[in-house]
Amino acid sequence: MIPARFAPFVFGFFLSMIMSTIISGVSTISAVGLSGDLPATWFRAWYSSWIVAFPAVLIVAPIARRIVGRLVAKPPA
Repeated sequence: MIPARFAPFVFGFFLSMIMSTIISGVSTISAVGLSGDLPATWFRAWYSSWIVAFPAVLIVAPIARRIVGRLVAKPPA
């Protein structure tokens, strides 16, 4: 089991992997269509986007949490 202190990194790892897979897939299919080389093209697009997405999620997630914290009403005590 992974220690709880690593939860933000594990969350960022999976979130960036899932989101970059979806977005690169949509972009790749839009660009090249359903061709025979789609899997290899998609993988290259995913890998290069994930390299950027993972650190970006680790940097942006705390900022987004602070913004949401300011915009959302606190629950009554």
